[in-house]
Amino acid sequence: MIHIIRNSIPNLFTLANLFFGFLSVMNSAEGDYKNAAILILIGMMLDSMDGRIARMLRADSELGKELDSLADIVTFGVAPAMMAYYSYFSSFGILGMAVAGLFPLFGAYRLARFNINAVKSSLKHFTGVPITAAGGLLTLLTLFQLKMPGFIFVIAFFVLCILMVSTIKIPSLKEIPLPKYGIIITLFLGYALYIVFKKEQHRFPYFIYVAIPLYIAFIGYQLVRTKRKHTTK
Repeated sequence: MIHIIRNSIPNLFTLANLFFGFLSVMNSAEGDYKNAAILILIGMMLDSMDGRIARMLRADSELGKELDSLADIVTFGVAPAMMAYYSYFSSFGILGMAVAGLFPLFGAYRLARFNINAVKSSLKHFTGVPITAAGGLLTLLTLFQLKMPGFIFVIAFFVLCILMVSTIKIPSLKEIPLPKYGIIITLFLGYALYIVFKKEQHRFPYFIYVAIPLYIAFIGYQLVRTKRKHTTK
């Protein structure tokens, strides 16, 4: 029984990631792009934690890997694309729908390629930009696209799509104790602090008040754990 519970914990984090991606899509459909972005942020936090928790608990499994890919395509492929569509591309009708749909298509291809090459891939780099990083960047761009010319947003959108399926080598930073995608999440956290400073926090989902302390505690635990490993060597 304990073994089953231990093996289920990382999968619960992954399923929660997928659920927040779904909630983000719902918020985008209602025109609430700030909440949609924050829900993707929470998904990024969960995605950065599930793999490390699985390794800590020695609960790695093929099921977990498949769930992770399915969650990623929703939270970091479909959800950011829906944000981009409803906030910008919808004004172009069917053409805008087709363009916005390219992002999850390219992301799905990138995930499939990664999955079949996972055994061969190096621990030091990824081939192409991971969908999580691309989705996080698209989310940030969508949040601030009203403050930039439309053509720049469109160019950035296509660049992210191409980078996902490119053969460019991206440093994986897997040997660093901090969770993945730390730069993007740090930008999101800075934005969260900004909205609290502006006293607009009542407009945002209460999940954020659980996710941020949990994420900070997780980072702290990783740093302490890594420091202990170095001192015991």
